[in-house]
Amino acid sequence: MKFVDEFRNRDLVKPLLRRLHERAATLRRPVAFMEVCGTHTMAMFRHGLRQLLPPQVRIVSGPGCPVCVTSQRDIDTAVGLADQPDCIVTSFGDMLKVPGTEASLGSRRASGRDVRVVYSILDALAIAASNPAQRVAHIAIGFETTAPTTAAALVRARREKISNFFIHSVHKLVPPALHALLRNPRGRIDGFILPGHVSTIIGVRPYQTIARRYRTPCVITGFEATDMLQGLLMLIEQIQKKTARVETQYRRCVHPNGNPIARGLMNEVFVASDTEWRGLGILPKSGLALRRAYRSFDILREVKVVLPRPRPNACQCGEVLQGVILPAACSLFKKKCTPDNPLGPCMVSSEGTCAAYYRYGGIRD
Repeated sequence: MKFVDEFRNRDLVKPLLRRLHERAATLRRPVAFMEVCGTHTMAMFRHGLRQLLPPQVRIVSGPGCPVCVTSQRDIDTAVGLADQPDCIVTSFGDMLKVPGTEASLGSRRASGRDVRVVYSILDALAIAASNPAQRVAHIAIGFETTAPTTAAALVRARREKISNFFIHSVHKLVPPALHALLRNPRGRIDGFILPGHVSTIIGVRPYQTIARRYRTPCVITGFEATDMLQGLLMLIEQIQKKTARVETQYRRCVHPNGNPIARGLMNEVFVASDTEWRGLGILPKSGLALRRAYRSFDILREVKVVLPRPRPNACQCGEVLQGVILPAACSLFKKKCTPDNPLGPCMVSSEGTCAAYYRYGGIRD
């Protein structure tokens, strides 16, 4: 398959690994690189790269899983929406298993609430068009990658006058989270493996302040084994040269200016807003709220959701998302918290760090 098979060529992996070990051996100290994207987390394990890396290079996972970084308050809000009369709640599959304070969307569906899994927000829009007597509330989740599709669906809903379609926006923006991570005194990040999917939308410019202000090397990287090894080599080269800039390894997909059409849709429908991240707290201008022209699509303007009182939770998903601890450091990991009985979103999502470590256990880290 064009543009895929070339990057899965095993004959290319061996020399890249050899070069990586040679370069890493010249480092003055061990380095820690953060993979921001959950797809990178899974790909790194799936390709078996972690156990092949030189001992001087440590990989930590960051807040790159949109399900994982969704706050407990937003999970409880989604569950509360499912309790509303004449309301159909739609969501992507991973969200159904994330435990809220008292219940999950999945348990609400099991008790008879109308909660439906969709594969696209356009599926949710079609459900609304077919059920005009009911409100359809879509839990709009994801980073800059999925936000344009939400925006496009709302533009279409307004054009087609589908007045019973609503969203609860929990969309988030990646660059503000990177700033927060680098300000965290508990973490140590020597470089970022930046997300390829997000970067196809936003391009290179939003990361440049991060590299310049914090003197942190950044490389936008693809998802095949050769992509990630090349990305690591580029990061090490920046460290050796004592430079910090944003480089693009994933040039076959990422344009320097990103996707202006997708960003235009986002800007038409959304405005940056303060929002809460699991583990990172409330970050300024890190979420997407509806602009005035589209606020009629906000489900929370239609209904009032009563949230349960917060309860203490021993789950350390928030610290895992910051790269402060590895999953095995959590006392619940593999004991009380498993994919069949997840106590936090990092064990639920197909891109979750705890799920990756559980599935590919025994990897050196």
